[in-house]
Amino acid sequence: MVNIAIIGAGLSGLTAANILNEHAKVTVFDKARGPSGRLATRRAEPYNFDHGCQFFSAKSNTFKEFLAPMLRHGVIKCWNANFVEIENRQVTKSRQWDAQSRHYVGSPSMNAIGKFLSQDLHLRLGTPVTAIRKTPAGWLLKGKSDQDLGQFDWVISAIPAQQAEHLWSEDMSFHAKIKTTQMAGCFTLMLGFEAGFALDYQAALVRGEDISWISVNSSKPDRKAATSLLVHSSNSWATKHENLDRDEALQHLLTQTSLVIGQDVSHADHKAIHQWRYANSPKRSGETYFIDHTARSGACGDWLIKGRVEAAFTSGYSIAQDILRQL
Repeated sequence: MVNIAIIGAGLSGLTAANILNEHAKVTVFDKARGPSGRLATRRAEPYNFDHGCQFFSAKSNTFKEFLAPMLRHGVIKCWNANFVEIENRQVTKSRQWDAQSRHYVGSPSMNAIGKFLSQDLHLRLGTPVTAIRKTPAGWLLKGKSDQDLGQFDWVISAIPAQQAEHLWSEDMSFHAKIKTTQMAGCFTLMLGFEAGFALDYQAALVRGEDISWISVNSSKPDRKAATSLLVHSSNSWATKHENLDRDEALQHLLTQTSLVIGQDVSHADHKAIHQWRYANSPKRSGETYFIDHTARSGACGDWLIKGRVEAAFTSGYSIAQDILRQL
């Protein structure tokens, strides 16, 4: 049976792994302690924060079919939020999300999706892949301290573009293409309020500020009752200040959030910040994945299409279908 390594346990990698798992021996590597990638959840009792992806929608029938088992099992649910757009620190648009405009979240947390998709997979978590070497027998993967992670017939990277660029050698056929994509960063501010916190909306897209998103995370289905507020910085601000001290970033985003919503959030009982160095990518046209059939290698990820959950699925699904035709 063909031996396949997938580097990255985000949605692209898990999608590809589930498709290939019935036809090959698949191993999924990830440096994190759990699967899901940016479909992530941070817990700080009694608060929960989906500190990566906030929600997603489904347009293609293929993606809707992929989601159907998760809907049946209650792994994803609709978030019927009161959604607003804020510009010049004023609400300019408002609408209620409902069954006619489905916006999905993981239940009871966003990382439930990765856990569900990992059930039948061989995962090696907490295992960063630091080098990929081509040998006469195939591909040799190396980890920390030159640890031998195994020999594989195929290798797929399902990690952010900048990480993939450093992992693949420059003579790989698609290396130059990977270099054309630069993913933007994002800081996530997480706030918990023991006595609750009142907003007239549950989700807000913010324009023209150093913050770009506000949500009442505790308003999502099956979340804990403790009020949690989640704020994303703008990608441009995060990229410009990627080396900023974390405490300085936290204080700046606290101030910006207070100004935008017109309420002081500095009294939050819980305050934390997380930095995503590779959070989002611009819309691209062209290939949805990269593959070298001769070398038996490839790369996938949302960054090949657009920084969206469905894009991550499409890329992972497409490369897996291509590889299946080679097996």
